Amino acid sequence: MIVVTGGAGFIGSNLLAALESRGETETLVCDRLGEGLRQHNLAARKISAIVPPERLFDFLNGSEEAVEVIFHMGAISDTTETDVGLLVENNYLFSLDLWGWCAANNVRFIYASSAATYGDGIQGFDDDGSPEALGLLRPLNAYGWSKHLFDQRVAHMRTNGFSVPPQSVGLKFFNVYGPNEAHKGSQRSVVHQAWGQITDHGRVVLFRSHNPAYADGEQLRDFIYVDDCVAAMLWFLDHREISGLFNLGTGKARTFLDLANAVFASMNREPDIQFIDTPEPIRVRYQYYTCARMERLREAGFDSPFTPLEDGVDRYVRGTLEN
Repeated sequence: MIVVTGGAGFIGSNLLAALESRGETETLVCDRLGEGLRQHNLAARKISAIVPPERLFDFLNGSEEAVEVIFHMGAISDTTETDVGLLVENNYLFSLDLWGWCAANNVRFIYASSAATYGDGIQGFDDDGSPEALGLLRPLNAYGWSKHLFDQRVAHMRTNGFSVPPQSVGLKFFNVYGPNEAHKGSQRSVVHQAWGQITDHGRVVLFRSHNPAYADGEQLRDFIYVDDCVAAMLWFLDHREISGLFNLGTGKARTFLDLANAVFASMNREPDIQFIDTPEPIRVRYQYYTCARMERLREAGFDSPFTPLEDGVDRYVRGTLEN
């Protein structure tokens, strides 16, 4: 059996669809569905069971022989969340308990970290998972810090003789976009938000640059299509001998203007872009450049190509959003 926490969420539900396509029939989802759109992400899936996080260990204890791997995608992923205690409980302590259960029961563990752990990027975007390298990073928000805290603890346990799962993989997701993200509200990808703005108003609103080194709209991000993230996760599933902390981006930074123009092109619309000031609370923590270093993942053996931005946007807009 494969357990996917956050299975009703964005990346988790896409992973479930891919596992189903591969013939994996025994999958368990750990998530809270609530009253929003998350349940729609599971509507077409064949899954064994759905359990809320507070009941997951009741299920796991007694199913040790059945569980092969846990994909831990569940978390509070809102980068504006300010309740640090809530983030620690959900993103750190729950993850630590899952890690310990996997270590004790010889179960593989693949979990979601985040590019938010890199903070302002002054230390670069090198996925060196050593305690020394991780100790240099300073996340800019509480969400990034909660993810970084767990990365650091894993590194400590791996290097100091603690019991560890037979495979442990952390994935630092960069700017992921694609189907099944409608429930994320303000945390949706810029692709989804741009499509909505064009549909409703005929234009896209982007933040003005407040850094003289970057023109308006020339702020850079490493945008990655969700199918590429899923392909990497399945690769780790097939390569149980590989463990470590890895970036998951494309290794190519693109501008917000590139992205907006790609959405307009996919909708057969002429570009109409308006710039507004970045809100003051965001401005002081705003990142002007992110780009994953992908050497470690490539050197580990993952050789699948990443989807170019224009192709991914077109596939998403025409294949999902416009339908």
